[in-house]
Amino acid sequence: MKKSLLNLAALMLGIALANTLSNAQVYTDLYNFDGTHGSYPGYPDILAQGRDGNLYGTAPDGGSNCQPTGCGVVFRVTPAGTLSVLHDFDAIHGNGPESGLTLATDGSLYGTTAAGASSGFGTIFRGVPGGLGKFLYTFGGGADGGNPWAPPIQGTDGNFYGTTTYNRAAYRIAPLGHFTVLGLLPGDSWAPLLQASDGNFYGTTVSGGGPGCQRGGCGTVFKMTPSGTVTGVHIFVNNDGASPYAPVVEGSDGSLYGTAFSGGAYGHGVVFRIAPHGLFTVLHNFPDPNYPNDGIDPYAAPVLASDGNLYGVTSMGGTNTFWGVIFQITPAGDYSILYNFDYTDGAEPTSTPVQHTNGKLYGMTSVGGISKLGVLYSFDMGLPPFVRLVSTSGIVGQTIGILGQGFTGTTNVSFNGTSAAFTVASDTYLTATAPVGTTTGYVTVTTPAGTLTSNAPFHVIP
Repeated sequence: MKKSLLNLAALMLGIALANTLSNAQVYTDLYNFDGTHGSYPGYPDILAQGRDGNLYGTAPDGGSNCQPTGCGVVFRVTPAGTLSVLHDFDAIHGNGPESGLTLATDGSLYGTTAAGASSGFGTIFRGVPGGLGKFLYTFGGGADGGNPWAPPIQGTDGNFYGTTTYNRAAYRIAPLGHFTVLGLLPGDSWAPLLQASDGNFYGTTVSGGGPGCQRGGCGTVFKMTPSGTVTGVHIFVNNDGASPYAPVVEGSDGSLYGTAFSGGAYGHGVVFRIAPHGLFTVLHNFPDPNYPNDGIDPYAAPVLASDGNLYGVTSMGGTNTFWGVIFQITPAGDYSILYNFDYTDGAEPTSTPVQHTNGKLYGMTSVGGISKLGVLYSFDMGLPPFVRLVSTSGIVGQTIGILGQGFTGTTNVSFNGTSAAFTVASDTYLTATAPVGTTTGYVTVTTPAGTLTSNAPFHVIP
């Protein structure tokens, strides 16, 4: 009898925990793209959180120019889903902004158009929170490459680094526009770069690496030094994945994590990890036979969330067959499906999700929704608010921007336990000076509502 009661109690506890988990996972269709305000947000279309707490992004189609389909827009959206168009692209100055945006240390936003301009090979532009600031560079289609799909990222030296899909070029561009070709990539790269804690840049190519697959290879993960020396880190051979469109992300263990669109044990992609010493591991094969309605064909990268787990989307698969899923995977490879898209709430998500400092995930689907032109969604897993460092590495004495919420009335900012001088600029943005004696570790901000911790450590550069 006592054993039965214990079993019953355990069962009830399990149900309660399952219900709590289920209740904590809330999907919200925040905005349905309608053409006028953008349409068909695709890959990678990365959302950037601004200093004001709003999200900024691009849609490659829609807007008031280039009718009937539109040349694309830059938009701002509040965490609650109120969207405003900040810029309408036209064919003369660049069109098809597939990239999404990167937040710079000065508060501006950088992105690319995949086509348009005088050359037809696309542009790099600088935006400001109220609109478009300046077109910085027009690609010529020669050694400088062309048709950039991903936004440039800002390096620790203040310059921006990116890749092109045409002519496989890696480039550096200064904030004011001085452009330098750095090197040739081992294949076609559609993904933004990552500057890891070792100071090097890492990226992926959907092709290249050797014989097999299509276009001369199954793709690679590569490393590039700040000066432009490119070396291979991993060559895909199909059974371990193929055609990685997504970038890699760095985990707290120093490993790199990513997805490959195809290949793997069942031909529909993988989630992988590359350890710092180079060991490559497939963490999950799509579709897993243990999940009859698993997702397939992931274009997007997983996002490393504040709980230490990875969250991602697949462009297809799931309970509704074609429309994709949201999934969670731990660094150890424990996998679970969190949500199935059903077209009415969005379908075929290819943009990489981001985690806002309010704890929620935000992302976009390429089609579906009320107008069938894609949606912008949030996914609340019950994760608490945190703070994000605009720069995750720097020297002692450097001023670091910090994003978050509830900063009014902040009483302390600490770098790995060492208090720092700080200035509160707004309720959603403050700056702090890396103090003398600080060591690599997490940053905390003490606000009237409690202490917020950074989702990534601050690395002290010697």
